Parts: sequence; structure tokens; C-alpha cells
Amino acid sequence: MQSPIDGFILTANVIEQQNKSYLEFWLLTEQGPIQAITPSQKYLFFIPQTTQEMAANLLQQAKIEYLYKNLELTTFDHTPVGGLYFDSHKQFYKAKVLLKQNNIRCFEDDIRLPERYMMERFIYASATVSGLSDQAEFPSAQQKPFMELSQAHLKPSQYIPKFKLLSLDIECSEKGQLFSIGLATEAEKSVIMIGQSKVAQEDPDKKLEDWIIWVEDEKSLLISFVQKLNEYDPDVIIGWNVVNFDFRLLIKRAALHNVPLKIGRSEQVITWRNARNESNQGYVSMPGRMVVDGIDALKTATYQFDSFSLENVSQNLLGVGKDTENVDDRLAQIQYDFLHNKVKLAKYNLQDCELVLQIFAHTKVLEFLTLRSQLTGLELDRMGGSVAAFINLYLPKLHRAGYVSPNRPADGGLASPGGYVMDSKPGLYTNVLVLDFKSLYPSIIRTFKIDPLGLVEGLKQDDNSIQGFLGAKFSRDKHFLPDIITSLWQQRDQAKLNKDAARSQAIKILMNSFYGVLGSGGCPFYDTRLASSITMRGHEIMQVTASWIEQAGYEVIYGDTDSTFVWLKGEFDNQQVQQIGTALAEQINQKWTEKIQHEHQLDSDLEIEFETHFSQFLMPTIRGSEKGSKKRYAGLKVNSNSEQLIFKGLENVRSDWTDMAKQFQLTLYKMVFAKQAVEEFVQQVVADIRHGKCDGMLVYRKRIRRKLSLYVKNVPPHVRAARLADERNARLGKTLKYQNKSWVSYVMTLNGPEPLEYLSSKIDYDHYIEKQIQPIAEGILPFINKSFENISSQQLGLF
Repeated sequence: MQSPIDGFILTANVIEQQNKSYLEFWLLTEQGPIQAITPSQKYLFFIPQTTQEMAANLLQQAKIEYLYKNLELTTFDHTPVGGLYFDSHKQFYKAKVLLKQNNIRCFEDDIRLPERYMMERFIYASATVSGLSDQAEFPSAQQKPFMELSQAHLKPSQYIPKFKLLSLDIECSEKGQLFSIGLATEAEKSVIMIGQSKVAQEDPDKKLEDWIIWVEDEKSLLISFVQKLNEYDPDVIIGWNVVNFDFRLLIKRAALHNVPLKIGRSEQVITWRNARNESNQGYVSMPGRMVVDGIDALKTATYQFDSFSLENVSQNLLGVGKDTENVDDRLAQIQYDFLHNKVKLAKYNLQDCELVLQIFAHTKVLEFLTLRSQLTGLELDRMGGSVAAFINLYLPKLHRAGYVSPNRPADGGLASPGGYVMDSKPGLYTNVLVLDFKSLYPSIIRTFKIDPLGLVEGLKQDDNSIQGFLGAKFSRDKHFLPDIITSLWQQRDQAKLNKDAARSQAIKILMNSFYGVLGSGGCPFYDTRLASSITMRGHEIMQVTASWIEQAGYEVIYGDTDSTFVWLKGEFDNQQVQQIGTALAEQINQKWTEKIQHEHQLDSDLEIEFETHFSQFLMPTIRGSEKGSKKRYAGLKVNSNSEQLIFKGLENVRSDWTDMAKQFQLTLYKMVFAKQAVEEFVQQVVADIRHGKCDGMLVYRKRIRRKLSLYVKNVPPHVRAARLADERNARLGKTLKYQNKSWVSYVMTLNGPEPLEYLSSKIDYDHYIEKQIQPIAEGILPFINKSFENISSQQLGLF
């Protein structure tokens, strides 16, 4: 018996042998990787005990082997259930389809066997494993490079892993023929390239032979790739669109050449699975190794960019880009380099690998994903998954309370009320402070005990329950979600103290996801009473808070979900504003403590904070209306030693506005906030545009989100420009760049939109003045009693 070892679960799969199901876990440990095979496990779902006889007849007629047990569990409507157990997935699947066809309710029939094994043991990514081993100790170089355990058992652990990363990138032709494969770790790098070495001509120093591996053809390339990757033996493989491009193509080309991609640990062949309803998306299964896509990882960690191209993200995060990014047709350049300068292509291939490694190091995104896994049990490569995370955390607790999970709503559920948004009061203000409720929705859940089990129990305890909304009543003492959030809240506070940004962000995202989960028809715990008791309570809290602020003599000019914007009405220095804001927050918190205790006999976990002071603040109107806008404003935020211009929802933060418009708005707002005269500046900008001095800043860049052929009835300008570009590319025999989603840069001309690379007509300067400059000016000039029309007409009179 091997002594217990702490590790991190990389992959978990089902192995079926002789109609029995076993779980194969691959764990990363201090001593090396471990392959752990459990004793045989049974698939399980639940049915009402009253349907057991009917189910037995159906299963016997279908010759499906099973085991049934009456259990001390009930549904949310208090119907006792029993468990149906199966040795194989085939039996499990056939049984649930058969029973549903005969109107027998099945519960928890969509939980995968590995997930059920782990959640019922409260295992979240890290685990202590023990089992039987033929090896006296961990393997030597002559043995397998991992330990094998049979009859393995896993328990919860707090092990923190240190992954060996490998960054992967491929280069190929337009038709998907492989040219080269780049591989890079922190310590090693190589590019496997089809062709013969010409280093003597291309690199006089001959230093590249060490890392370029030359092969004869594509089949040899794939064979060498398998050998090299297993030699590196990574725990995690990363890349840019690495799953749905690189691995998708590698698997396709390997199948063409009959080369088994044995790059899973224990030389297991990797497999591909298409995502449901997504023809261009899928998943890679690689036992013993994880594949993490950089784009999906950053999106999961809530990073936002105008474009998630490797070039744009590396420029934004690292300040460096790719060597060939300025080439008009990058694919054509890659194909040219493959034929004429393979060493240059190898350098480019490797650079992509190294940029991804640097982005992962800079953002610590893998640390974020690791912490998320340890909080929720989600796999490293599982993007999204908020419903799965909730189920992992909640379901084992629910079972121990005597209940099984309900089923997802058949109709997909009804929309729940959104967050509170107050009608704004447009104007140009001085000294506006913003009071924010700290994690409002999680704090409402904590305070008012909003919880799926709490709802079931609360409806039974009518006399002592906590009143919710839409008829909801919650138990005061039987619930799980408030305690889960309290634990996460405390962990986040500790992470902040430790300046652990990755942990803090992972916990914040998880806590904030709970409201969305309870209001999602994709969640089995969906109930309109749950989500509405959160959002409608939020509406009440925001409205009452605003009334208290007004009673204190200040004016609330806007409110949005959890933020209240307060105009102080007067001249104050920053120190005075800080004192007012802090005192106001303390008063509101005290009032909520007293109100909730008096009305509900509950302790308040609501906490409003004062953090933001705008010395100058603009709340604009809706265009063409005198009504105040929502989720759009700008202001000068006061920091400790400076002021920062903030735009929210305005042109400056939108990717589809030109650089000219953004620069104009930035300068104009600074001047207005500084109470400077703006007439001459506006006139100069209009004149410069008309005289062609700003042509380089008049480029639109917009994403094509569908195939070009799918734009039929409504053809927007950027699509028209993309079609013109590809028509020209076709005539010149060049690659069609825009057929299957892309980003296009174009300019509005007197003949309509034209792509930047084939610009031939005169620019329509009136378009840019009327559609870009004028709307921005009209958004702020009326608040200082100025008119763009008057200012620009004076300008026109000069010529």
C-alpha cells in the first residue's frame, strides 16, 4: 500500500473494462505524475419511490442490468426517491432515456461519474491519493516516468501545484498543410520544420541548428512532434486558440497520415469532441495533461481587449508585438517564408510560443485558474462553468440535508428582474461622490438567507420565515448558500490583505456568479423566487439609500445596480469631500443595520463604501432627447496626488469609433472640465479634417462576427468594405482574408466604405464631421451653453 500523497488532479476519465467502470485520475505531485485507478464505480440517478415497480418492469424488459435502493432522500416537493445504479455508461444512458420516454421522472441524471465521485468527497482539484503500487518508490529513469496506483482512493487536500508549461504553435498553409510546429518551455525551445537546413546561407553564425529540427515531410513532422512533446513531458500545454485551431488541425492531419497522436501520459492517444451546436468549437481530451487556451483563459479572468489577437494582447500587456504583423497578408508571407526563408519562419513560429508564455507569466492567469479549480472543482480548461461550479459546491451539502437536486426547467425558465437603474439627472456637476455597496448581491444572499434549500424549508416554516419576493419565504437556520458566501468573503478579505490578486479575483467572480446561476434556466436550482428575492431586494435597498441621502441634504443624480452618485452642491476641497463621503457611508450602514434588525430580526451584511470622488462630472442626455442617459458618464476622478479622466459608455471606450473621435473627445472634455475656451479647438479640428491633416486617424476597425456570405438583407459598412477587399484579393490571386470572421479596417469615402488596403476614392470628410465629431461635441457643449452648429458655421465662414 502506497503512503498517501498530495497532488493536483490534472485529468479525470472513465475507463470501462468487462462492463465495469473505473475512474482514472492523473495527479501532479512533488515526486512526479501519478496515474491512479479507483475500484469500480457505479453510475447513479434517482427516481420517485412510487415509480420503482414500473421502472423495474421497463428495465427488465429491456434487459438492462441495474441495482435499486430506497433512500432517505426526497425531492424539493418532498417526494421520497430511490437510487438506480449501473455498472456501465451504456446501461445508465439507455435506462434514463427509456424511463423518461415512459414519463418516469429522473433526477441528477446529467452528472458525470468523475464529478459525482469528487463532489461527494468534497474534492476540489487538490487531493490526497493512496492505493496499491508494484513499485517500492517513484520510478527511475529506466521505468515509466510516472507512478501507477490501483485500488486508489482520493480525499480532499490543499496541495498547491507547480506546473511545467509548454507553449505550442503551428504554422500552416491556407489549406491546412503543416509547415512547422513550435514548442517552448521556460528552459527549452524547438521548432520542427519541414525541409532541409540552409543555415549556412541564412545564418552565418549557425546557431539555429540547436533548436530547429528538420524533417522530410508532414508525416515525419507529426512523428517528431509526438516524440518531442513526450520528451518535454509537460503538465499543461498552452497556446493562442490552441484547442480550436492548433490541436484541431493537428488531429485532422494526423488522421490523414495515420499517425496516432500518443501525447497523453502513458502514451495515450488524444481525442477530439465537437461542442454541441458549435461546428467550429470542440474539446481535446489528453489523459495526464491539460490544454489551456490563452484567449479563453483571459476572458474567464475578465480581461477585455478590443481584439484578442495575439498581436493586440501582447502589445497591450507586454508592449511588444510580432515581427510580421505589419505585413498586409500575413498568411501569404508565411507561405513565402516557408518556400524561401525557413529560418525566418522558424523564428516567427517560436516567437508566438514565447509571447504566450510571457502573457501567462505577466497575467498569472494560470494561478487564477488553479485557484478557481480549488474553490469549485472546475477543471483548469473549463471556461465559464458557473452552473457546474455551483452544483459542485452545493449538491453534496444538499444530499446530506436529505434532498436531491430538482431538474432544469423544461421551458428554459423566465427572465428575472435586472439590476436597479435610476433615471439620471443630466448636467455638468462639481464634486460628485460615488457610494458603492460592496458585493451587493452576495451580501443580500448572506443577509436575507436566500438559498434553494432555505426556500423549501422556509415555505414549510411559515410563521418564522424570512419574507422574500414573489411569495418566497426563507428558513432562518436551514440553508447553505449564505454560509458558502460568508466563507468565500472571508477568504477574499484575507487574499486582499495578502495582496493575492489572483485569489481575490477568482473569489469575486465566483461570488458574483451565484445570482446569475439562480436566475438561469440552465441551472437545476433555478427558481424565479430566488433570483427575484435578490434583485428586487436590491431595488429596494438602492431606493431607500437614495432617500436617506436626500434627507441628509444632498442630491442623488444617478444610481446603477450597486452604485449611487451624489452631488454635494457646493464648493469643497478634497479633504472635506472625503470626510463627507466617509461619514455618509457610516450613517447609511448604521441605518441598514437598525432597519434590518427591526423589520426582519436579522444581522445586516450590507456594506456601502465611499471610494470615488469626481471633482468634475458630466451626466449626458440621451441623443436627441432631454432625458438623462443610463450607464454613460464622464468625470475627473480625484486620486491621492492627481486627477484621472474616466469615460463610461461613451465613444472614448468603444472600439468602433475612430482614433480621431477618441482624441477629440478626450481633449474637449479635459478643456470643458478645466473651464477653458473650446471654440478655437473645435474649429481647428474641423479644419484639419477637411484639409486632410487627420486622414491616418479616420480609420474604422470593426469585427466581422459571421461569415461574409451570411450578410444578405442588412449589409453594414464594414462588411461592404471586407467584400471589396476580398474581391480585389481574388483578382490578384491573393488569400481571401475576410470570408470566415475577422477584423477589417476601412475608411468612409465619397463612394462608400473602402478597405484600408485598397483605398482608392477621396475620403468623405463631411461623414466624419457629422457622424463622429458633431455627436461628441453635442454631448457636452450644451452644458456650457455652446452649440457645435454655431461654432462650426463660424469656422466655415472663414473659407
